[in-house]
Amino acid sequence: MEYKDYYQILGVKRDATQNEIKSAYRKLAKKYHPDVNKTPEASAKFKDINEAFEVLGDKDKRARYDSLGSNWQAGANYTPPPGFENFGFGGGQQYQYSTSGINFEDLGGFSDFFTSLFGGGFSGGATSSRSRGGASFYDDFGGGFSSRASSSSRAKAQKPAQDLNITQEIKVSAKDIFNQKPVSVRINNLEKCTNCSGVGSMCSQCHGTGFVTYTKNLNVKIPLEVKEGQKIRLKGEGKTGSGNTKGDLFLVVKFADKEYTINGTDLTKTIEITPAEAVVGTKKEIQTLHGNINIKIPQKTSCGAVLRLKGLGLPQKSGGYGNLNVKISLAIPKDLTDEQIKLYEQLLELEQK
Repeated sequence: MEYKDYYQILGVKRDATQNEIKSAYRKLAKKYHPDVNKTPEASAKFKDINEAFEVLGDKDKRARYDSLGSNWQAGANYTPPPGFENFGFGGGQQYQYSTSGINFEDLGGFSDFFTSLFGGGFSGGATSSRSRGGASFYDDFGGGFSSRASSSSRAKAQKPAQDLNITQEIKVSAKDIFNQKPVSVRINNLEKCTNCSGVGSMCSQCHGTGFVTYTKNLNVKIPLEVKEGQKIRLKGEGKTGSGNTKGDLFLVVKFADKEYTINGTDLTKTIEITPAEAVVGTKKEIQTLHGNINIKIPQKTSCGAVLRLKGLGLPQKSGGYGNLNVKISLAIPKDLTDEQIKLYEQLLELEQK
């Protein structure tokens, strides 16, 4: 029987924390899920990843697994970990196992190595898991089995709260806020199969993996005076849990605008003028969210100067609009003629006198 290095499978060190193990598992599970990864080896890799996390994600199982050591061999060289003294691995031997409350026959998908350590047939003094309610997946990524308690109060104490919420970014432009038209957002999520409760064995919906991938497109209206980093909550648009319960979707606002910098209801736009225009002054036509307008650039305008245009920003909750700040940037024309260059030379000579 081949020893499986679960730490190597998840790509973590043997002293990794539980959070590091869970993080590594989530990344690999998404990468190798057969609905996402169509390569031939993805399905086998995905099952190994789930098996590794089933052990390392549970402190008790991890402790038993760690007691084996990396040099474990089958047969006579095997030294049982604490609590496994009465387990037999030879042909025809009886397993003496009690108080587990887990029916491993219902789980499926695990290797012989895993089954030899944590289950695979009970007899003699074994306690029937069916009499104690069977086994259920509680982690939203299949992260551990837990037997149901005989009383509802005990079940509530043992069952961790389901995290059914989803959080992702939504990119917003000034035009999105100004027009108040819904922004399209695409949700891609991997979650436990509700058809087989994540067990996966012989399930037509998840094809035996225990997980399904779903894609959803939503139209989201951006609130007025929205701030970057603010969360927009869409109730009931998260993951689906047991009992068809629904989590929420939280969209974190990320400003993405090539033309404007957004600050509340005020906008900042940078325009370029030539040195001559900055010295002499000029008129410029600029584009705003309210339409094209002409603005006056005063004489002796410095680079970095800001012209404030009232009422040309984003709509406010109380009515009216914020301001548009026009920031001046100097740009040297690339197609200067010889005559123009000579004039700049004369200007430079005058400045140096």
